[in-house]
Amino acid sequence: MSTARLLISCPDRPGIVAAVTGFLFSHGANITELDQHSTDPQNGTFFMRLVFQIEGFALSREGLEKAFQEIASRFSMSWTISYSDDIRNMAILVSREDHALLELLWRVKRSEIKARVAMVISNHEDLRQDVEQLGIPFNFVPSSDRQASERSMLQLLENVDLVVLARYMRLLSPEFVDAFPNRIINIHHSFLPSFAGANPYRQAYQRGVKLIGATAHYVTAGLDSGPIVEQDVIRVSHRHSVNEMVELGRDIEKQVLARAVKWHLEDRIIVFQNKTVVFL
Repeated sequence: MSTARLLISCPDRPGIVAAVTGFLFSHGANITELDQHSTDPQNGTFFMRLVFQIEGFALSREGLEKAFQEIASRFSMSWTISYSDDIRNMAILVSREDHALLELLWRVKRSEIKARVAMVISNHEDLRQDVEQLGIPFNFVPSSDRQASERSMLQLLENVDLVVLARYMRLLSPEFVDAFPNRIINIHHSFLPSFAGANPYRQAYQRGVKLIGATAHYVTAGLDSGPIVEQDVIRVSHRHSVNEMVELGRDIEKQVLARAVKWHLEDRIIVFQNKTVVFL
């Protein structure tokens, strides 16, 4: 059944939930999910995710968005609305490692992640056959000249809603990142903020950590410093080598990235300052 998803953030004050739900009820909406959070009931910021059925709703999409603006203005809301039957275009950037890429492609194929994989872009040819045998376009874009490669990628990504870095081992320029605000998700093979940058498993091994993890985050201009969406860990010991840590970490990486992508596409995430509110 088709649904609409409404995300709201605004200064907290009494009457927000009543105003939104009353508006939807007055136009015949059946609300199926409602989650909310406040940083502080007194002068804090209020967040809400609301899902309602489209069938039987009295307004068209255009009419709904126009009519809701009156409530949004009254409460100084930042808000977005999306619709479950609008399938978004996702592009996946990858280098040589295939575990995160194949996990995403498998979940899309099984409709666990609802998106259209418009293309895979890589700075290596290694994974072309794996991608093309699934009927997905594979684009080889060398990264020796970053400016040229980013120009090529931006042309390819013109109609893409979400960019996923599934172990794409190249830094993106601030100009590239700015073209997709809060629409690039990266998987970092470390439990950030620990061990940012290159070779985090070797860094972890050298420090003798007892937990290793992975972090999915939105990409910003700062290296590995964007808003964190999801994290997970696994226990290790002095008996594990660097290579064994890498192997254990791959399983966490692909799961954490898949969850973050799924939640983004289901409009479960609101970015606030450099953090996220994730409604599960």
